[in-house]
Amino acid sequence: MCKKRRKPRMIVYNIPDEITMDNVADIICEQNPELPLKTGDITTKFITKNKRNARNLVIEVDTQTYRVMKQNKLKMAWTICQSEDYIAVTRCFKCSRFNHYARDCRSEETCPVCTGHHKMEDCKATINEHRCINCTIYNKFNQNKKVSEAHTALDRKCPSMQAMIEKYRQNIAY
Repeated sequence: MCKKRRKPRMIVYNIPDEITMDNVADIICEQNPELPLKTGDITTKFITKNKRNARNLVIEVDTQTYRVMKQNKLKMAWTICQSEDYIAVTRCFKCSRFNHYARDCRSEETCPVCTGHHKMEDCKATINEHRCINCTIYNKFNQNKKVSEAHTALDRKCPSMQAMIEKYRQNIAY
């Protein structure tokens, strides 16, 4: 049985304020006539704001549209916007492990900083005491290839996080 692959998602940075969830596909197609895009090729997922209050748009596209958009910048309401792959790994805020949410978690509370059984707000670990729960579990089951555990579960460079991102990429129809 062949598992169906996910459609690629892209994040478009610094979109103008006049762009809404309803008009974004039309605006991208109208203002980028040199790109062979159709309104139905783009599905708007959500709009976020970053720390600087800039608005970013996450869209889902088919494989052909992804290839076209990956090679070009997008014009949107007098602004040229950068885009790139959007890959978000699901992580539990209760046990700090991957692929589930806290509301569905059956594990005990685990601090993402030191792997102790307390909330992150109550953690008193120093930088030398940082420990990643995901890498600890990986090392427990993979005796022949150990990874460093000396980081938090929130670290973007975490080997376990990078492995999850790579696994996610393999499941996308690029």
